[in-house]
Amino acid sequence: MKFGRKITGGKYTKQKKKKKHERAGQKTPVKLGEDKKKKTRVTGGNEKVSLLKVNTINVKVKDKNQKLKIKNVVETPSNRFLARQNIITKGTIVETEAGRVRVTNRPSQEGNLNGILVE
Repeated sequence: MKFGRKITGGKYTKQKKKKKHERAGQKTPVKLGEDKKKKTRVTGGNEKVSLLKVNTINVKVKDKNQKLKIKNVVETPSNRFLARQNIITKGTIVETEAGRVRVTNRPSQEGNLNGILVE
C-alpha cells in the first residue's frame, strides 16, 4: 500500500498541527569572526542566546579560566568541510595563543564557547 494510508486504502489524518514550541528551528552555524549573538524566545517566555560569530574561547589553563583569541579552525571531526568554512561546532579543534583547543559545548545553543587544551 502507499505510504500514509490504511490497509483498507483510507487516509490517515493528523490529529493536530505542531505548536510553535514543537517546531524545529533552523540550524545556526557559528562562524569565526567578531562577536555576534542572537536571542530567541523559547517556551515559558524565556530567552535562549545563540552565537552567530565568535572570536574568543573560554579555556581552563592550570586551574584558571582564561579567555583566549581564536586564530584558526583546524579540524572538525563531524564534517571536514566545516573546518574549511571556519564553522565551529562541538568537538571542533581550534588554534589559539595557548595551543590547540577542543570545543566542549554546543555554541549554537549556548551563548558562549568553552574548550579544553589538547596535548
